[in-house]
Amino acid sequence: MLGRVEVMHGVNLDQLGRRDPAHYGSLTLEQLELKIGADARELGLEVRFFQTNHEGEFVEHLHRLAGQADGIVLNPGAWTHYSYAIRDALELTRLPAVEVHLSDVDAREPWRRQSVIAELCIARVAGKGPDGYREALERLRAEMSG
Repeated sequence: MLGRVEVMHGVNLDQLGRRDPAHYGSLTLEQLELKIGADARELGLEVRFFQTNHEGEFVEHLHRLAGQADGIVLNPGAWTHYSYAIRDALELTRLPAVEVHLSDVDAREPWRRQSVIAELCIARVAGKGPDGYREALERLRAEMSG
């Protein structure tokens, strides 16, 4: 394996399949994670998944990643736009990270265009649906191997 990747899903992502399919597609979180897992295996990456609707749990999970992961793919959901607690916890990991959004956040409400974690991430993938996670894994893999 080329690296261990933590895939972190934030608030409301456990509701995929119920949320507006025009923005989020029709896959459930479980189906999305199966696809991500298959893509990761093809790329020679080992993935673990985490999802919570509690900001403090997301922060504490980031705190525990030292020695457990070589990189992070994260979709904090709405927390992306305002959670400096998550931003600071991500910075503490000192791990390469890619920010992912299923929807095209730049084409939606103005508040969704702000990302407080963007400057800590090596890339941002948005608006590509489930395929965006594969792109994030590919970008992270290139960073970890290079």
